[in-house]
Amino acid sequence: MPNAQYPISKTHLLLYLVPIIGFFPSLWTLYRGQGSREQLAISRLSITLAITWLLGYLLLSTGAATSDFFPLRLFILNSFLTSGYFLVSLWLILRLMQGKSGRLPGFSTLAERVLGKYLS
Repeated sequence: MPNAQYPISKTHLLLYLVPIIGFFPSLWTLYRGQGSREQLAISRLSITLAITWLLGYLLLSTGAATSDFFPLRLFILNSFLTSGYFLVSLWLILRLMQGKSGRLPGFSTLAERVLGKYLS
């Protein structure tokens, strides 16, 4: 049930899930600690997805740049990871537009445990 003080705007929730760009408004929402329960949960999920993608991207890029044996395979994995991040974000946006839950099994739980301690 949304807080009367912080009505849920579907536009805000969709903005949080835009790949890469949505990281910044999500971080701002969590930093302020203001928003409905759903806004905070979507913000935590957005940040978790973005950080996971960024770490994977950096590790695979570094591995591809320093590897002598399979740099092409690592670049291909990197492109799959990036495509997956964008597709998952798009899928979550579509689910929210349909009025369904914006939870992602595994990642939502991880986001609640890790970011819930530090940013809420």
